[in-house]
Amino acid sequence: MSKEGENVQETKEHQSKRNVIFTPKTSALLVIDLQHYFCNPQSHAYFKDAVKILPNIQKLIKSYRGQSLPIIFTRYALLRTEPPGAMGRWWNDVLYDDQPMARLIDTLQLLPKELVVRKTQYSAFFETNLDKILKKHHVTSLVITGVLTHLCCETTARDAFMRNYDVFFVTDATASDSKRFHTASLATLSDGFAILTTTREVCVWLRETM
Repeated sequence: MSKEGENVQETKEHQSKRNVIFTPKTSALLVIDLQHYFCNPQSHAYFKDAVKILPNIQKLIKSYRGQSLPIIFTRYALLRTEPPGAMGRWWNDVLYDDQPMARLIDTLQLLPKELVVRKTQYSAFFETNLDKILKKHHVTSLVITGVLTHLCCETTARDAFMRNYDVFFVTDATASDSKRFHTASLATLSDGFAILTTTREVCVWLRETM
């Protein structure tokens, strides 16, 4: 087992003491920012691990679709009328809604009923209707996947926890452009905000409890 794997396993054993139970019937799958911007080799923001996690995310999507449970996709993009703000100053870069790289990747094959939340910050909750969508579907548990682990995924997980959702963070269906950032993010999230899990575990939970 790799050092990263050992650290994740150690963290999961520690989390077994938490009084948090996954409830599939009131859960939703959140797929964060799988856009051409991060997944297309032609993009300056592309990183290979964004593509590596796609098979696992597709397994989770298939499982959630099979149980007719909500799936919500997010994408980061600004309208031309929206100021870039701190994000623009920090990265010296802006992704606009009308740019091809802002589109979700075709591999996801979204169904007509599946929702896409456009966001302008790291958190999928910031100035969006995500919280209202989740409450409408009576969601209490949120399964988080996507990119980047230490930025949009982590910030969304923290925001979800603060809104009283039980957060399940899928370690092999999230990715960063740095293994160090990915591992560090998992460590901090597991201490105070989220239960670490895997694609296989979530799929098994769905099969066994539905």
